[in-house]
Amino acid sequence: MSAERGNRTALISGASIAGPALAFWLHRYGYDVTVVEKAAEIRPGGQAVDFKGATHRSVLHRMGILDDVRAAQADSEDGVIVDAAGRVIATVPGEFSGGEIAVPRGDLARIIHQRTASTCEYLFGDTITALAETATGVEVTFRHAARRSFDLVIGADGIHSKVRGLAFGPEADHVRHLGYYYALADVEIGGGDEMYSEPGRMAATGGPKAPAFFVFASAPLTYDRDDVDQQKTLLAAAYRGGGWKIPQLLAGLPDAGEFYLDAITRVTVNRYTSGRIALVGDAAYGNTLGGFGTGLAIVGAYVLAGELLRAEGEHTLAYARYDTLMHGYAKVARGVNAGRLLAPTTRLGIAARNRLFSTAALFTPLMRLVDRFARDIDLPDYSQYLEPSSHHRPARSE
Repeated sequence: MSAERGNRTALISGASIAGPALAFWLHRYGYDVTVVEKAAEIRPGGQAVDFKGATHRSVLHRMGILDDVRAAQADSEDGVIVDAAGRVIATVPGEFSGGEIAVPRGDLARIIHQRTASTCEYLFGDTITALAETATGVEVTFRHAARRSFDLVIGADGIHSKVRGLAFGPEADHVRHLGYYYALADVEIGGGDEMYSEPGRMAATGGPKAPAFFVFASAPLTYDRDDVDQQKTLLAAAYRGGGWKIPQLLAGLPDAGEFYLDAITRVTVNRYTSGRIALVGDAAYGNTLGGFGTGLAIVGAYVLAGELLRAEGEHTLAYARYDTLMHGYAKVARGVNAGRLLAPTTRLGIAARNRLFSTAALFTPLMRLVDRFARDIDLPDYSQYLEPSSHHRPARSE
């Protein structure tokens, strides 16, 4: 498949990490790419996301962004677990929360977007409202833009994927609630990276550059995902009566400009493709706070685009290979419930969690297992399928 033909078209829904990463590869392999994103711009801020091991580094290197990602790297210092009086009772090693390379999510999104902004079309402030597959493509209806047809449509729009809902069925059929919620809020009350736990709820201060972080146990809640004030009220109710610095954190919620609340969930689709439509990133194999989401997104985008290149655009064959490769690799996202680790529901569970972090004999084998999962894929080199004239097609430099 020539990287210069540009006669195949792809629509990607979502401009966080997986979407722009996939856009990068598809453009390199000759597709005319459009990315639609409901937000008005690339979203800044957010928690640090991380990469682990040679597999992740290899994909970043092949994208030409490894140095940029390392330059944006956030410090992965040890955090501490404290009691209600602020006394340190355990340590959270930086390698647990930061991986090998940790970078603020907004910075990573900006880096990848900059590599695709001049070569791919971005439709910000818009969303897909309907998909109709035909014999030759997919007819797409947007909320604002005119109706258009694409050869392929890919959902990279997160755990609450609109594409998955339209093509694979209701969210309730594919997203499992794991018994917890989490929230991020730019409430700064001083202090360093400290975490405090009570049965069923955890609160943490991330230092001067990181948002406050909350995890609490709860049955499914009913709320408007676009009503931030309502969500802040729910969070305050969940932490009412809490000790440590919780009253100060709650007092700062009304003025928090950046705020996000969502359930801790796991996506459970059996296949990541249907007809001409595919899913990548959290839309396909998301597991909230599971520690592998960004790595899975980067690898999944690389594999999906590479298989389309290898199959010379024959999506049926490419999608089958993508399903097989990523189903095995994404298994790590199917067995984690971060809520249980971060907010145990009993005091005994909290004590056991603290001991895990502070005991090298327990923590070191755990991290080795995590690293092995990050490497557990046969990562093909798709450059061999490019025509010679396309091998040296440079990525846009900044």
